Amino acid sequence: MHIKYSLILLGGVVGSLATQIPPKHFTAPAAAPTDQSSFYVGGSNDTITNTPYVPGKVFDRFIQIWLENANFATAIADPVYRKLASKGILLTSYYGVTHPSEPNYIASVGGDFFGLAADSLTYIPSNISTIVDLLELKGISWSSYLENMPTDGYQGFNYTNPDGYTYYVRKHNPLVIYNSVGMNATRGARLRNFNDFAVDVNSNALSQWIFVTPNLLDDAHDTNVKYAGDWLDYWLVPLLQDPNFNSPNTLILLTFDENGDYSINNQIYSLLLGGAIPQNLWGTTDDTFYSHYSTLSTVQNNWGLDNLGRQDINKTLNNVFAFVADKTGYQNNGLTTENLPPLNLTGTYPGPLNPNDYAPYPPPTNGIGAGGGPTYFPPN
Repeated sequence: MHIKYSLILLGGVVGSLATQIPPKHFTAPAAAPTDQSSFYVGGSNDTITNTPYVPGKVFDRFIQIWLENANFATAIADPVYRKLASKGILLTSYYGVTHPSEPNYIASVGGDFFGLAADSLTYIPSNISTIVDLLELKGISWSSYLENMPTDGYQGFNYTNPDGYTYYVRKHNPLVIYNSVGMNATRGARLRNFNDFAVDVNSNALSQWIFVTPNLLDDAHDTNVKYAGDWLDYWLVPLLQDPNFNSPNTLILLTFDENGDYSINNQIYSLLLGGAIPQNLWGTTDDTFYSHYSTLSTVQNNWGLDNLGRQDINKTLNNVFAFVADKTGYQNNGLTTENLPPLNLTGTYPGPLNPNDYAPYPPPTNGIGAGGGPTYFPPN
């Protein structure tokens, strides 16, 4: 059955995003990123509880930090992003998978965007699997941190802070969109805000797989790459020196969801950082072709996980980050900057979330992914 959902709010405050005027300059909400702040809204629910640590082949913790809507050339021209690139591996042929924002987010955790071509209130049925299913099968802990999300597992379409600005939007919280996570109370409690982050990092209790979403100002959505760069200087740069965040075996991906120009292919600034990057690779570039599906295949490869049977087994789109593949012996497809598939064709893919070209949710395709394990088929 095909169900259309209207844009409604589930228990929250609706802000008028179109009429808000963002500030011109970044203002730190607290003295340090490890401090709690009333700006982040709800107080922490105490330290997260994780499963025992599961060592990976190349890294033991993977942290994704997503920014918004900038061409590669725009980001790399900013001094903050250039400075960060001197401390990691710049991925010069990394691409978003479509436009606009929301389908990129859901693709990164579920292996497909199911034809979505809008930033809408979307619910993906509970029998559609995500990276969470694969991680939990191996006992690997996971969590997400969403800046200005008012309460853990919040289901609202957006949230307007007491100061009148709408900082948080559901479309940038990929796991809550999947009912197998968002509608599951235990899993939903692992979708946490930045007050929780402060408590968790100070308690050295961060999970092994982490997704970080800054608010609409700090991720450049309502501002620009310079504003987001100032936020990175405040938040990420000091955390790189904190062993509770950046251990010797931590891999950090700083990336954008999509570029800002729909007329060109979807190249975005993406950078690998963290203690897992050997110092001899700092300041280097990697022109291997990657997409948001590469985050799934790299994690699968590192921990020997099963696969979702979606684009994470698509040999064109699922290259593993080369510095990982080189250590594990995984063979990528050889694509770099030429003969790449078009990744800016918004609204052209049939699927259950495309009202103009509907197709039912397909079952997983049985195949072998970068982790070597079988395709995961959910019980229902």
